[in-house]
Amino acid sequence: MWGHLRASSSMNKRVTSRDSMNADVQANSDLLENGEQEMTNPSWRYSCPHVLVATIVAFLFGYHLGVVNEPLESISIDLGFSGDTLAEGLVVSTCLAGAFAGSLISGWIADGVGRRRAFQLCSLPMIMGASLCATAKTLAGMLAGRFLVGLGLGVGPPVASLYVTEVSPAHVRGTYGSSIQIATCLGLMAALLIGIPVKNIVGWWRVCFWVSTIPAAILALAMMFCAESPHWLYKQGRFAEAEVEFERLLGSAHVKSAMLELSKSDRGDETESVKISELLYGRHSRVVFIGSTLFALQQLSGINAVFYFSSTVFRRAGVSSNLANVFVGIANLTGSIVALVLMDNLGRKVLLHWSFFGMALAMAVQVFASSGVASNYGAFYFSVGGMLLFVLTFAVGAGPVPGLLLPEIFPSRIRAKAMAFCMSVHWVVNFFVGLMFLRLLEQLGPHLLYSIFGTFCVMAVVFVKRNVMETKGKSLQEIEIALLPQE
Repeated sequence: MWGHLRASSSMNKRVTSRDSMNADVQANSDLLENGEQEMTNPSWRYSCPHVLVATIVAFLFGYHLGVVNEPLESISIDLGFSGDTLAEGLVVSTCLAGAFAGSLISGWIADGVGRRRAFQLCSLPMIMGASLCATAKTLAGMLAGRFLVGLGLGVGPPVASLYVTEVSPAHVRGTYGSSIQIATCLGLMAALLIGIPVKNIVGWWRVCFWVSTIPAAILALAMMFCAESPHWLYKQGRFAEAEVEFERLLGSAHVKSAMLELSKSDRGDETESVKISELLYGRHSRVVFIGSTLFALQQLSGINAVFYFSSTVFRRAGVSSNLANVFVGIANLTGSIVALVLMDNLGRKVLLHWSFFGMALAMAVQVFASSGVASNYGAFYFSVGGMLLFVLTFAVGAGPVPGLLLPEIFPSRIRAKAMAFCMSVHWVVNFFVGLMFLRLLEQLGPHLLYSIFGTFCVMAVVFVKRNVMETKGKSLQEIEIALLPQE
């Protein structure tokens, strides 16, 4: 009985506070429309520290993508599965299977406990899983640790995309979104650099896993001091707290205008639960389809196969794996910096379109290099050049844009759960690419396999041109209103 009374009281307070907030926002709207609103953009300095903490998740994502790249051979020898390409693929892909499981629940966690708590929760399995990998004595122990790490990675990246989108001022949201890709790139480079001594120091691969527990612990602690998403607080009916967080993120001069924008897109349905069927067949199914397809095409381009197995592939081409990894890291970082500069200038759609086009061109170069037409010396340069061009053009658009664009186009009510669904598609495709790449490379040969990847890149160019809208410089509420389905 007491539980029902308390729930009823909470609901009455929520409705009352929502009505009060809407009345207050309406009372201030005339002032805002008459020019008394602060017309300058909010300073990026307020929100930047919070975004930087959130990008630790992206760093860990990149680190765990690359942590088995160089040490994979040593791990297989120490744990007794050397020469078994399927077992090697499982070491890579078990992490992705865990990420798929984590991504399925990430939206419910983010909506249930808030974005900050979700960050802290995702750090725990990453710490536990990395510790288990570092102490593994058998393949089963390694796979169990990789699965736990994957659970954390499944929850973290979609929450990071949500958080960065929701706490960023519109004029720098693209730049902040690109910082996620840069953090991922730095994580990959860190994993590759830390893995360099693995051939000379016995058991060094265990150190590679231990190192990853440090940024995960920093993330859990630093989030205690970061702002909660005002969008999430608003959905919970905690309007006063949302105002406080907007002041921390935007400055006091922009609080009223930010709350007004939220009220414009609030249609009073935030408390209704979101079902999977609504994402698949409901009125917002089109934007969910766009998001899922973008992530699927991103992975079917073969990019993560490059990151997982670049050492193996370059060694087969006669290139030092250490040197190859350095160049891959430089290409990835260079492309990410270009995206950072251009994202809020050229826009999301332009970068995405030309990025996939450049990746298709790079795959064509790879096909030519493996076709036998060029001399051995020329094939070597075409192969390495094509791989680096592929990574560079990916980092300019296909890497950072989907994770930024999707939270922008998803309405606030379904944003967290739609991101969870789209990321689950990402991880499923990623899993099979990571699991089957080496085997397909052996059975089909590089010529045919790269042709398949290039075809998917061309499909992505066409899909982007026909289906993706430009969101540069628009507030989340403006985008939501523009995308509202016609009743």
